[in-house]
Amino acid sequence: MKLVYNGKTKDVFELENGNFLLKFKDDCTGKDGVFDPGENAIGLTIEGVGDINLRMTEYYFNKINEAGIRTHFVKANIEETSMEVKPAKVFGHGLEVICRNRAVGSFIRRYGEYISSGTLLPSYVETTFKNDELGDPLVTKDGLVVLGVMTGKQYDELKEMTQRITKIVANDLKEKGLILYDIKFEFGYDKDGNVMLIDEISSGNMRVYKEDKYIDPMTLNEMFFA
Repeated sequence: MKLVYNGKTKDVFELENGNFLLKFKDDCTGKDGVFDPGENAIGLTIEGVGDINLRMTEYYFNKINEAGIRTHFVKANIEETSMEVKPAKVFGHGLEVICRNRAVGSFIRRYGEYISSGTLLPSYVETTFKNDELGDPLVTKDGLVVLGVMTGKQYDELKEMTQRITKIVANDLKEKGLILYDIKFEFGYDKDGNVMLIDEISSGNMRVYKEDKYIDPMTLNEMFFA
C-alpha cells in the first residue's frame, strides 16, 4: 500500500487493485481537550472512536448502497479499522453538503431574525467549501457552476441524493427514538462524472436529539451500539 494522504481523522492508501483504503484514527477534532465535530483542528485522541466511526459508516453505507444510491464504499475491515473505497475526485478543493430537517446551529445564527430555533425545514440543502481559513464559506448552485466546480446537472443530482440519504438516516434514527436535526456529507465523482457519496457517516457528522435534548456524538455512539 502507498500512503497518499495523511488526514486529520483518516489516512488514505492506494491499493494495487486501483481502489483506496481509508484507515480510521482515534484522533478527534476539538478544542482544549474537548471533542467538537465543528472544530477544524485535532484537539484530542479518544481510544476506540475510529472503530465506532467505521462501524456506523459501514452500517449506513450498506443501507445506502442497498437503496441504489451511488457511493464509494466497497467493504470495511473492522479488525483493521479500515474501509476499501472506489476512486473518486472531490469537487473543487473539497465540498461539504449539509441537509437540515430543523433550524438550528449556524442556520439560526445566520437567519434567526426570520425563523425560530427548532422549526421544521423541508430537508433544506446547503453547500460549503472546505476551507478552514475562510470558515467554510457557503456557496450556491449558481456559484458552483460559475466557478467550474460542477455542472448544474451534477448539483441537481447531488441535492436529490442528499435528501434521499438524509431520509434513510432520519428514518433509521427515528426507529431508535431519536430525531435527526441536520447531517453533513461529502460528495465526489467518478471518472465518468457520476456523483457519489464519499468519506464517512458517523455521529460527529450529525446533530441528533432525543425529544428536545441534544445528544452529543459520544453519547450517541453509546446509544446507537447499545
